[in-house]
Amino acid sequence: MKQTYDVIVAGAGASGLMAGIQAAKYGAEVLILEHMDRAGKKILATGNGKCNFTNEKQGIAYYRGKNPAFVLPAFEQFGLKETLEFFQELGIRPVSRRGGYYYPASGQASSVLETLLMECRKRKVRIAYEIGIRSIQKENGIFCFDTKQGNFYGNTCIIATGGKAAKKTGSDGSGIPYIAGFGHKMTEIAPALVQLQGKQPFFKEVAGIRAECRLKLYIEKEKISEDLGELQLTEFGVSGIPAFQVSRYAAYGLLQGKQVQVSMDFLPDFSKSQAKDLIRKQFLRYGEGKTAKEAMIGLFPQKLNLVFLKESRIHLEKPAVCCSKKELDHLSFLIQHLESEIIGTKGFDHAQVTAGGADTNEICPDTMESRLVPGLFFAGEVMDIDGMCGGYNLQWAWTSGATAGKYAAKHEIFSSGLEKGQKKHPAADDSMQKQRERGRK
Repeated sequence: MKQTYDVIVAGAGASGLMAGIQAAKYGAEVLILEHMDRAGKKILATGNGKCNFTNEKQGIAYYRGKNPAFVLPAFEQFGLKETLEFFQELGIRPVSRRGGYYYPASGQASSVLETLLMECRKRKVRIAYEIGIRSIQKENGIFCFDTKQGNFYGNTCIIATGGKAAKKTGSDGSGIPYIAGFGHKMTEIAPALVQLQGKQPFFKEVAGIRAECRLKLYIEKEKISEDLGELQLTEFGVSGIPAFQVSRYAAYGLLQGKQVQVSMDFLPDFSKSQAKDLIRKQFLRYGEGKTAKEAMIGLFPQKLNLVFLKESRIHLEKPAVCCSKKELDHLSFLIQHLESEIIGTKGFDHAQVTAGGADTNEICPDTMESRLVPGLFFAGEVMDIDGMCGGYNLQWAWTSGATAGKYAAKHEIFSSGLEKGQKKHPAADDSMQKQRERGRK
């Protein structure tokens, strides 16, 4: 196998494949090094195997990190429009479903991965599998990759190794030592888009229930985040999109040793007074001849009904019409404020993404190039940017990968052109010089 390339990408996930394709598009000879036995394993797991690969709703509000605004310059270059056009040119027909979530018309994540690999082959991007990178160092202006299959040399390097979420897909944190080795700071990492573990014993009684719910997250009794959607109740706590959306904040709160709680509102479209009226009517007007347990039938799944009654201390066999307004008002309050202390997350193995990563203050947002090491670029989850549920993490992979690939190729061509006294490719124009200068500021 050839040992020297213009651009070497570490990682053949979503961002790494996009980076390699874009670098090749701009004239670079590209090698992607992957430590798993195949590329894009995490892509196959997205969207329950259907690959929610982007979302029509975009903006800084959907991205998180110490500096979410870091994403904006890259999105101006390769955003939603460019992403849809890119995949359409590869043969993927995007279909928008439920709230702007884009999926391939095939409904198969494998379609997205296969088209990316076909494009790699078309553009002669080499991918080496089970490579076993031992170290990455820059020597005499060249990046040296020491691997189990020998040394490889690149004029530029793109680190797209992912975070620590979903280790079985290859995202195991192995890229962190390479980043630290180049002198880059890492912000504290935590699992995100992950299930939350609750302390209260009632979870075992409601395991398997799915219900529309507004979930609010509190840290030290201060509301930090909330989300509305279908909540999944499990024997260990809460799951589903509402839990995923608030989980990064819960994870950081727990890491800091703070008190973390969730409050669950199972009547999210009702005001406090409307909830009271609903329960009073259910018991006092329609409850003739019924027990409290029977009066609740039809409101929520029965296992959840029983938990509400037990938590409000209303005996299940008590005649419904004998319940006092005070008891019923307390019951309606609990239905809208069922609380649990959060004692943990399900960890990186169950997380969909990693929060935290390479400090974006040390990376140029226009190019994804290191401010510390010329020719070193970053792409995807390895940086301190993570997105909400809904295709945002894949969109960040496409955007950052495309940007890193483009400018890694331009960097190599620009540098080689200076050495030879000429430009090798039209892309190596004055704009590259301007972007590099901006990145140093």
